This record gives sequence, structure tokens and C-alpha cells, in this order.
Amino acid sequence: MVCEKCQKKLGRVITPDPWKSGARNTTESGGRKVGENKLLTSKKARFTPYMKFEKCRICKQSVHQVGSHYCQGCAYKKGICAMCGKKILQTRDYKQTSV
Repeated sequence: MVCEKCQKKLGRVITPDPWKSGARNTTESGGRKVGENKLLTSKKARFTPYMKFEKCRICKQSVHQVGSHYCQGCAYKKGICAMCGKKILQTRDYKQTSV
């Protein structure tokens, strides 16, 4: 779960998505440019194997997403953004399981 503000921080894929209406990496939605050199423009979003991943602030498990402070399980259970921790969803009346 990521909030709208942190949605811009997520990385983009080189290949265009066939499902165009919700894709962030197509030319129609303004997500990527035509003739863009991904080697030069994706320095910050590129995965480096020597990068140390953060630990979740709640359960201390390793976080799989670069720039996130909470793991996906804890973010789902608490209803918060995995990157900034902002409350996204009111989870009071939900019956949630962590299977």
C-alpha cells in the first residue's frame, strides 16, 4: 500500500504495459518519453545488489522495496503507506488476516 504522494517515487519499467488505462509506463499517460534512454534516466530507481535494504520499523523484517520503512504485511495490517507511514485506510471495521 502506497499513498498518492509516494506513488511518484516508485520505479518505472522499461517495457510498456499492455493494460494501458492504469499503467504508469506508457506514452499516453505521460509516464515515459518516446526515445528515452533508460540507462541515463533511471539512476535512482536502478537496483544495486550492494544496497542495504531497510528493516521494517514494526516487525524488524527486511523490507523488499527501496525507500520503504514498513514491510508490506505491516502496512496492510495497519492501513498505512509503506513508504511514509501515513494512514491510508480505516481498518477498524475490517476483518483482516495475515496468512
